[in-house]
Amino acid sequence: MHLEHLEKLSNIQAISGFEDDVVNYIKDVLKRHSYDFKEDFMKNLTVFIPGRDHSFKFGLFAHMDEVGLMVTKIKDDTTVKFAPVGGVDPRVLVGKKVKVGKDVDGVIGFKPIHLQKKGKESPSFDNLSIFVGESSAVNVGDPVFFTTKFNSCGDFYVGKAFDDRVGCAMMLELIEMEEKPPFDLYLSFVSQEEVGLRGSAVAAANLDIDAALVIEGTTAGDNPELEEAHWATHLGDGPVLVAVHSGYVIDKRIFEGLKSVADENDIPYQVKRRTAGGTDAARIARTFAGIPTGVVAVPARYIHSPVSQIAKKDFENTFKLVKAFIESEVFVR
Repeated sequence: MHLEHLEKLSNIQAISGFEDDVVNYIKDVLKRHSYDFKEDFMKNLTVFIPGRDHSFKFGLFAHMDEVGLMVTKIKDDTTVKFAPVGGVDPRVLVGKKVKVGKDVDGVIGFKPIHLQKKGKESPSFDNLSIFVGESSAVNVGDPVFFTTKFNSCGDFYVGKAFDDRVGCAMMLELIEMEEKPPFDLYLSFVSQEEVGLRGSAVAAANLDIDAALVIEGTTAGDNPELEEAHWATHLGDGPVLVAVHSGYVIDKRIFEGLKSVADENDIPYQVKRRTAGGTDAARIARTFAGIPTGVVAVPARYIHSPVSQIAKKDFENTFKLVKAFIESEVFVR
């Protein structure tokens, strides 16, 4: 598959509620094709790809937003205070470069260690500030974006927003393909997942689909210093299948279907070993009659931080599994 989409999407700055640049990128890709698409008031963008058989309708979902920050107070000393947008640990922010709004560069600062009480103070949103140099160009409510650039490092990709630009990149790859899917396919790029699964609720309510699959970037937790018993997933072991997570037990038919398709196509996979966190699947499955929904994900280290890491072969194999699952029609058999 092409790497272009993943690299460009990773470099786009688009926290929850400010997904416009991702939406515009997707629209630019769609100009090369004739598929119908709709955009709603939540900035969800849903593309319709007609299948060979119109009796079954399947939805794919990936969220466009990333975690970030927002300006809450402007001080006279050219620093600004901020709050998290989505789940961000303040301890990963010290010394990081950011962009405030679209034009103002900043650096996140913390009290020097020699001024701390016994050198053991912990970073928090109360005691971190962004130095911007020129505070008159900043307003309360401005988004604050991480600025890490995508990079290829041996067998890995390093960058920001792999949660969930990996899913967006895979759906764009499906749009670029010429062959028709076996059934009607709806590809929904949704907003504001990181602040309460908001966009997917609206997108799913506007779709009359029979089943769905969420493509995600999920936590690995396999830091080298940790024992394997503490890992959720492991980089290099293949796509992650989710059996249960916060708020939702995954539909068994889709979960088992993904496993069988992976086995039939010799695609390695792993089952997530922790249940913390959630995905748009929980929201989609609670919409109206309850849409049966599954989750497949790319394992990523250090998600919800300014920089994360994925294995190249995990990204490729996850796409292979999604494509093979659609082509197998296993869920409609």
